[in-house]
Amino acid sequence: MHGFYPLQNTVQPYDWGSTHVIQQLLGLDVDGAPAAELWLGAHPVAPSRTLHDGTATSLVDLVRDDPVATLGRRVQDTYGPRLPYLLKVLAAERALSLQVHPRPHLARAGFNRENAAGVPLGAPERSFRDDQHKPEMIVALTPFEGLAGFRRPRQSLGLLDGLDGVLVGRMRDALGHGHGRSADAVRRAFELAVHARASDDVADDLEHTLASVRTRAGDGGTAVRGRADAVALRLGEQYPGDPGVLASYLLNVFALEPGEAVFLAPGQVHAYVRGAGVEIMASSDNVLRAGLTHKRVDVDALLECSDFVPAPPPRPVTSLLARGLTTYRVPIREFGLVVGDVLPVDGELALPGAGPRVVLVLGGVLRLRADAAGETCTLAAGESVFVPDAAGALSVSGEGRVTVAYVP
Repeated sequence: MHGFYPLQNTVQPYDWGSTHVIQQLLGLDVDGAPAAELWLGAHPVAPSRTLHDGTATSLVDLVRDDPVATLGRRVQDTYGPRLPYLLKVLAAERALSLQVHPRPHLARAGFNRENAAGVPLGAPERSFRDDQHKPEMIVALTPFEGLAGFRRPRQSLGLLDGLDGVLVGRMRDALGHGHGRSADAVRRAFELAVHARASDDVADDLEHTLASVRTRAGDGGTAVRGRADAVALRLGEQYPGDPGVLASYLLNVFALEPGEAVFLAPGQVHAYVRGAGVEIMASSDNVLRAGLTHKRVDVDALLECSDFVPAPPPRPVTSLLARGLTTYRVPIREFGLVVGDVLPVDGELALPGAGPRVVLVLGGVLRLRADAAGETCTLAAGESVFVPDAAGALSVSGEGRVTVAYVP
């Protein structure tokens, strides 16, 4: 087995994607077409490919053909012959859908239910595309903004106070009658918002509400209200008539500077609003949507899988692996992430040295060395490799920015 397997990766051209971030990383023409996500991993929907024994091989097959050498005994015994994480570069010019990812038992139940119903895996009406949960973490590469986790009812009430409209009035009533159970009040208000998309007059009612948001946006107010109003107006422009715009007032707004990160647990409702980042997740494509999208919406499945207990999204635990390299860890066993800068004065820096690793260079030119394999390779910006467990200890040198996905 070799020490390094250069990867060819899939770019997902979703309509919310940036027209320049991923293109510039990969050295592609900037022609106005969106590039939303770069996938690096072995998920069956879009597995990376590599040259193996002179032929192009899916990373799925490379792992299955020799799981002990590629994954290591520990990872294979825990997850079977599969790479347990999926690494992405995400670049959002417009907001992503209002969504949630299922917990493990709900992912299995939903997947088996749709299989039993005969829904093809690639069918647009399919909600569960595999039987895995999908916890995820994103590390910002640019200023990044999103929504995640529900606010407390009293906070949302303050943000909705004074806004005109029938739906927003019903949401206020739901939030104001929690009877001591915040999660129940939040759920009722959220259900009102996402179920309203089936109403014939929701678009006119939403525009009436947004008109009152525009009016008060110029009146000052708190910074929290200002951020919430700005997000709602942005979403209203991008998804006119979608009541998911009002659901945004129920969620926490988070903002990341480059290098900062946030963790999204299964069951936590969220929507990325804009920005670019390195994203890592359990290897799954289960996304249940309730609005702010042109893709399939499955409100009932989303409600079944959502956690309505008010809480902000947690930040990962970070530590310095070396002077310019940060390790990001979350309470999930499938993945860890290293992101940071390497300088010539650093010499060789040790990277995670066991298990299956995916290395992507985000800028500059870097040299990797795998001790057990006795091999080196040089990567420029946009280039990536799979490093099997059998390659042994891994180090990096040169000048550039790197990210490394691994199994802790």
